[in-house]
Amino acid sequence: MATITAADVNKLRTITGAGMMDCKKALVESDGDFDLAIENLRKKGQKVAANRSDRESTEGAAIAVVSADKTEGVVITLNCETDFVGKNEGFVKLATDLANQALNYATKEELLASDFNGISVAEKLIEQTGVIGEKIEIGSFERLSGAFVGSYIHAGNKIATLVALSANVAGAEEASRNVAMQAAAMSPIALDENGVDADTIAKEIEIAKDQLRQEGKPEAMLDNIAKGKLNRFFKDNTLVNQDYIKDSSMSVSGYIKTVDAGLTVTGFRRVALG
Repeated sequence: MATITAADVNKLRTITGAGMMDCKKALVESDGDFDLAIENLRKKGQKVAANRSDRESTEGAAIAVVSADKTEGVVITLNCETDFVGKNEGFVKLATDLANQALNYATKEELLASDFNGISVAEKLIEQTGVIGEKIEIGSFERLSGAFVGSYIHAGNKIATLVALSANVAGAEEASRNVAMQAAAMSPIALDENGVDADTIAKEIEIAKDQLRQEGKPEAMLDNIAKGKLNRFFKDNTLVNQDYIKDSSMSVSGYIKTVDAGLTVTGFRRVALG
């Protein structure tokens, strides 16, 4: 029987993130064989994951990261079952590490298959399910490219956003963060009116016409009035047309022009938990 020291237990805990008692038990059962102990802990994670596969994982951490050259960004959510786990420092660090790794991959599937300290990301999530005792999975995965990409993570890691600008100009860092904050706060459905799908437009026009009929407006006037209401819908729900949250006297596109006359917002991504 191998002698299991506190240093051995701490080493295994550092490698796996498992609790002290779980690490000690795994080392005892493996007679001090670290590889076997790690394998046993992962098997435990598989059992827990199978038992919790039908659970909802709507809590967690939303993380946005940007490449060193500011031309690529990724935003993900690492989901769990409870807010208590989602706020844990170790959980947020894992989410951040995975987001940084995601910068190297085009899809969530590629990220899950990639190596994470000797095992795949998918295997790491199963391992951590066993450690934490909750269902853990990557929920959202979004990428954004642009001449300059900025990010914003709302306090508490519940919402994270990316914004792309048309050029890397003086003030782009602050401007992209401000617009990313706008996207987080106001939850636009599209960048501009051209990004709103035809079904949504048709639905909004019909809603507007129904309201106008109830107000007794003549049928011949409905189309023109409905178009005006549709323009208001675009103003309220598309990012560049929204009133800028830090100065409602201008739109978001107007704010961007104050940074640089030729600057535009070319894209955004927003993910949220719950």
